[in-house]
Amino acid sequence: MTQLLVVLVLALVVIAASTLLGRRLGIASPLVLVAVGVAASFLPAMTGVEIEPEWILEGVLPPLLYSAAVSMPAMNFRREFGAIGGLSVVLVVVTSLLLGVFFMLVIPDLGFVWGVALGAVVSPTDAVATSIIKRTSVSSRAVAMLDGESLLNDASALVVLRTAIVATAAAFSFWGTVGTFAYSVLVAMAIGGLVGWLNLAVRRRISDATVNTVISFTVPFLASVPAELAGASGLVAAVVAGLVSGIRAPRVLSPQHRLSDAQNWHTVEFVLEGAVFLTMGLQLTGIVEAVERDHAGAGVAVLIAVGALVLTILIRAAYVAPLLWVLGRRSRRGERLRGRLEDAREQMSTPEGKRETLEELNAQPTPGRRPRRDAVIVPGAGGPRRRTARDVEVLAVRVRRALADIDYFVRRPLGWRDGVVVVWAGMRGAVTVAAAQTLPVDTPQRSVLVLIAFAVALLSLLVQGGTVGPLVRRITPKRDEVEARAEADAEWTRLMELLRTASDTIPAPPEPARDIPSREQLEQQRTYRMAVLQAQRTALLDARDDGTFDAEVLENALANLDASQIAIELRGPRGG
Repeated sequence: MTQLLVVLVLALVVIAASTLLGRRLGIASPLVLVAVGVAASFLPAMTGVEIEPEWILEGVLPPLLYSAAVSMPAMNFRREFGAIGGLSVVLVVVTSLLLGVFFMLVIPDLGFVWGVALGAVVSPTDAVATSIIKRTSVSSRAVAMLDGESLLNDASALVVLRTAIVATAAAFSFWGTVGTFAYSVLVAMAIGGLVGWLNLAVRRRISDATVNTVISFTVPFLASVPAELAGASGLVAAVVAGLVSGIRAPRVLSPQHRLSDAQNWHTVEFVLEGAVFLTMGLQLTGIVEAVERDHAGAGVAVLIAVGALVLTILIRAAYVAPLLWVLGRRSRRGERLRGRLEDAREQMSTPEGKRETLEELNAQPTPGRRPRRDAVIVPGAGGPRRRTARDVEVLAVRVRRALADIDYFVRRPLGWRDGVVVVWAGMRGAVTVAAAQTLPVDTPQRSVLVLIAFAVALLSLLVQGGTVGPLVRRITPKRDEVEARAEADAEWTRLMELLRTASDTIPAPPEPARDIPSREQLEQQRTYRMAVLQAQRTALLDARDDGTFDAEVLENALANLDASQIAIELRGPRGG
């Protein structure tokens, strides 16, 4: 017991020291931790260290993915969801199949199915490894795509891995595979959404911030464990629970609860991420010794890993290039629709216009009818059901969001530089190592396959993770500081106007009739300030849902409101 405690304490010290050392040297701390782990693996006391893969896949990843999902800007995720879905599903499947062919050709007697299994192990990018990119000046769109991909692609890879393993003992069924994947994702989404909603429903009734945060630590497991028992993806369930919690928490939980959550979860993330990279390095000697014991040596496996890494980067580049073209085309198509959408928004800004819109919606073509010549036709709005005023309100929200999305895509286009970053920042990490160790014991040349997966992850972290920072600095053009400041000032002015408008909706209490206000007057002032803050927070959250401001600006504004509310509550009713 004492030895275990000493190891845990030393691990925490190493994680903290590596982070400080990485900042001083200008190196990402995950790389320092991997290097420390590799060096420590050669010590006699650390020889043959083995980490149960279930600890990573079921014990570490759910809270890490949940925490990342909670803090991810919801509107950025929504805007890039098409790209995220392609990267996390289509790219994973294509990469697994192509790598399966490669491994079948270079590893004797392996076979295509086991090659696909190893390809599925290597294909997903790692959410923890991708955190390196957040320390650089990458555009928010690229960060959203990388974040979303790394949150969701683990489920795709694990489903492909399980399917490949099953296919080694039974006949392969394409539609069976599709059904398995759909079941895994849809059931996980349902469980994760329910857990996320129940999480907030329970925690909003608990006043103690510490107890509230402790309950939040259970949420990723309350989502992932039932999903796994139901044969679905526990990781997707944890991510969905995090997304639901992150979107609804500012409307449901108090600022104190959310501040406590953020601080404590940041510490949990820091420790778990450090432990993941440290244990990756510690397992090196044990994996290499297993290969040398069972086979001629590790040199060939490392060469195969180099080839696999190069192939994954090339496949990723071949996928990202047309993806950027499609996204650019979508942006140009949206810009062409801007005029019609602005007309529709202007029309629905008044009660008379809303009534006119309702008439036009009900005049849109149903089977056998022709539209009015002057009607505002909105895709997806027509149908046999007669529309109501509620439908007009929903349509107004859709139009506002569509215009905000068009402005966002036009203001932040994705160019070749962003494509280079998305390709190069797709790093492999602990998920690859853990998934490789779940291969059955009767897998052909299992120790070699595990070493290949480990080498791919390690090389990816060292080569891609070690160079992505300088690469970003080199290809990022210098921005005009005057123009950037003017844009920031204009955005802030619009935000202040929104807050001013929201505060004007709250009637102010009468001014005190004497120099020293009474206790009742102080309480009235306090109630008024709290009501103003609540109205401003609601306005900001509505703007967040519509996407009318940058996520970073809204986050800062919400943090300022939270700080003001916490200060008022700490002063209590006797404060001035």
